[in-house]
Amino acid sequence: MDDLHQLMLGFQVALSWTNVMFMIVGVLLGIVVGVLPGLGGPNGVAILLPLTFGMDPTSAIILLSSIYWGALFGGAITSILFNIPGEAWSVATTFDGYPMAQQGKAGEALTAAFTASFIGALAGVILITFVAPLVAKFALRFGPAEFFGVFFLTFCSFIGMGKENKAKIVASLAIGFLLAAVGLDTISGDLRLTFGVSELIKGFDFLVVVIGLFGVSEILLTIEEGLHFKGKKAQIDLKVVLRTWAALPRYWATLIRSSIVGMWMGVTPGGAIAASFMGYGLAKRFSRTPENFGRGEIEGVLAPETAAHAAGTSALLPMLALGIPGSATAAVLLGGLMIWGLQPGPLLFIENKEFVWGLIASMYLGNVAGLLIVLATVPVFAAIMRIPFALVAPIILIVCAIGAYTVESSRFDIWLMLVFGVIGYIFKKLDYPLAPLVLALVLGDRAEDAFRQALLGSGGNLSVFFSNGLVSTLMVMGLALLFWGPLSAGTGFLRRRLAPARSAPLGR
Repeated sequence: MDDLHQLMLGFQVALSWTNVMFMIVGVLLGIVVGVLPGLGGPNGVAILLPLTFGMDPTSAIILLSSIYWGALFGGAITSILFNIPGEAWSVATTFDGYPMAQQGKAGEALTAAFTASFIGALAGVILITFVAPLVAKFALRFGPAEFFGVFFLTFCSFIGMGKENKAKIVASLAIGFLLAAVGLDTISGDLRLTFGVSELIKGFDFLVVVIGLFGVSEILLTIEEGLHFKGKKAQIDLKVVLRTWAALPRYWATLIRSSIVGMWMGVTPGGAIAASFMGYGLAKRFSRTPENFGRGEIEGVLAPETAAHAAGTSALLPMLALGIPGSATAAVLLGGLMIWGLQPGPLLFIENKEFVWGLIASMYLGNVAGLLIVLATVPVFAAIMRIPFALVAPIILIVCAIGAYTVESSRFDIWLMLVFGVIGYIFKKLDYPLAPLVLALVLGDRAEDAFRQALLGSGGNLSVFFSNGLVSTLMVMGLALLFWGPLSAGTGFLRRRLAPARSAPLGR
């Protein structure tokens, strides 16, 4: 009951005229971010983060989170109308969304996608509402060793459960740790890896790195691919919406299953991309007409959108409760909270209740506003795709440069942004994941501080990381996840080797 009371107080904060205005503006900006393949959710939030430095933290986080909700909705527009995923997690939506548009059912496909997005995001917000305070209360038992255990578990889960090449994940994490080590050592006070460059004393600002890795690199890739958009007409009227909504109850099992998959993949490092494909695969597996998938099956739109949005929203749970981001966007928001003087983690629910519950309430309102706005503005945003990318790319690049310069009012940061843009471009060309790098950059110094503080308190005895049931459980779980991939591969190999022997006829 206390949580519901706090949520009601949060609605009072979120429903102020100022915050409602920021919510609407954020959703509109987010839809643009989602529609333009050169941006994306993490990029849009990172680029616009410097503009919020002078704002009230609650209004700032509502604006940025609304940009995220809008980007989640907007990614489906290009996927369905143009077969061009506006977001990486919208790839699975193209499988059936684009065929539906080719069959003249663009309105039904878009309505289904937006409604599924709303349902998935709502499931994620409900999870945050009731689980985050419990996680935060439990986390008050954490000391330096326990916090390192959580960081260790997070890094190991990225390696063990990540779908990318394990060596590439480790390399990306290592580079992130290296970048996090640059600057002033917070424990000893020594300078590390600055090489006499005074601008590096404070280390690499995560915002400059993120703008380069995501924003600039995507522009370079898009220019290389030479995308040319061909506009299509998309119209959604009340009859189409009501007709589509009337058909949705028959897919209740798919919506629930995809929501559960998305929430799990959001809290763990699986992410929205993996969730969308898993939701699509499970929908096809349990469908009575799996042969229709890929030919314009509405269930093939509902499943990935529900799963992706449930994952995208649930990723904020570990960020708020433990200070550990579950996605690239959550990592950007985590950095924003630190810039505003807020410390994500269990104490946030005690020291900044108004902020936390105002944010959670804005998630409910932002999703409702997002659903209504996208249904009303699809034709407008579809027209954006007819603008030549040669005009859009320079504008995006200028916004990126302004965002990087605003951090410290330093031209050096603009050059850093361009350097990291090239690094991000190389990473994507070589198929190296960027999320582990961002994660290590944001959490690397905190993990190092927790590790060293735990060792200082124990006199250098490593047994401190197995000194009680909580930290031992975290460390064992981390090791289990780290070796999950090799163990699974070994089990599968043995199963394949034993299968022929079992099936062979017995000799006389």
